[in-house]
Amino acid sequence: MIEAKRISKFFSVINKDGVAEGMTACLSVSLSIEAGKIITLLGPSGCGKSTFLEILAGLQAPTEGEVYIDGVRVLEPLPSTRSEIEEYRKKYRFLSPLANDLFRDRPKHDIAMIFQDYAVFPWMTALQNITFTLKLRGLPRGERDAQAGYYLNKVGLGSFANKYPSQLSGGMRQRLALARALSVEPKVILMDEPFAAVDLLTRERLQEDLLKLWESSGVTIVMVTHDVSEATYLSDEVIIFSPSPGTIRNRFTINVPRPRRRDDPELAEIQQRIGKLLKYDLDNETEYTI
Repeated sequence: MIEAKRISKFFSVINKDGVAEGMTACLSVSLSIEAGKIITLLGPSGCGKSTFLEILAGLQAPTEGEVYIDGVRVLEPLPSTRSEIEEYRKKYRFLSPLANDLFRDRPKHDIAMIFQDYAVFPWMTALQNITFTLKLRGLPRGERDAQAGYYLNKVGLGSFANKYPSQLSGGMRQRLALARALSVEPKVILMDEPFAAVDLLTRERLQEDLLKLWESSGVTIVMVTHDVSEATYLSDEVIIFSPSPGTIRNRFTINVPRPRRRDDPELAEIQQRIGKLLKYDLDNETEYTI
């Protein structure tokens, strides 16, 4: 289970006059996500969805609040007082350079993240992109090629193992990113608009690929998207963020049985309700600063 408790994120930004101002990306967001679910975050641009996703991943520290995965805190706060510094030193005093090397690249949480821009290494083949990740995760050399090949086959790229990303289409590069994420066999996959850069037909095929992989793996998926139909078709629950500062505006549980039809009238009715809510927020959005 993922538990986000009162997450807020504040940034200092420079305005057009060169004066520093405060900006709140997300404000007091609390959210519990059950294991094995697909959850989608929807909301206007700039409402803090991606920031919140990166906080879940531990890529950003929240200004306030805490994130736990299976009861373990994602990021421990750094010490800020003399007493906290002393406690921190006591806790980690036995970690030598050798110990740090042994623990290097051993993640505390089984999380993989997929970005909109694929984030694959252009100088590596499809196979090498995955085996490199498996190496960082500590998988023995003799097992890497087999595991990488298995997941390339799972996403339909088995025959493209020795191709470079420049030789793959946009949809194939995104499937490569998905295969790489799955190859480390995570408990949680976080996706930031993963299908936004491809055409409609490729997008729908990638959605079907994702559902098949989710059904076979039981992984928890949290995804940011701007596509209402994508959110309702894929998700168990859709979380609506308000305009900045992002807070949870509404939640829609999608109880439509799987496998779903894209033209299901019940899905269409939910999409209309979400669309009206988003339009209202966009029409009434006001600038917020602190």
